[in-house]
Amino acid sequence: MAVSASELRQNVYRLLDEVLDTGMPLEIERAGRRLRIVVADDVSKLSRLTPHPDLFDGDPEELVHVDWSSEWRP
Repeated sequence: MAVSASELRQNVYRLLDEVLDTGMPLEIERAGRRLRIVVADDVSKLSRLTPHPDLFDGDPEELVHVDWSSEWRP
């Protein structure tokens, strides 16, 4: 479906709800070009994590037995 920018302005909530309900994209004509509003895929926050393999190099179990008493300053 394609609408003009002024029609979008007049009916923005109804048109957005229609996109959410049907899943069909909405095209807006503005200055001779088209913009598209689509439902974004659900993305897990965990999928956006970037790996940092060099952050800790060793066995995580060794952290449990580290003596931090010399660093402790109450």
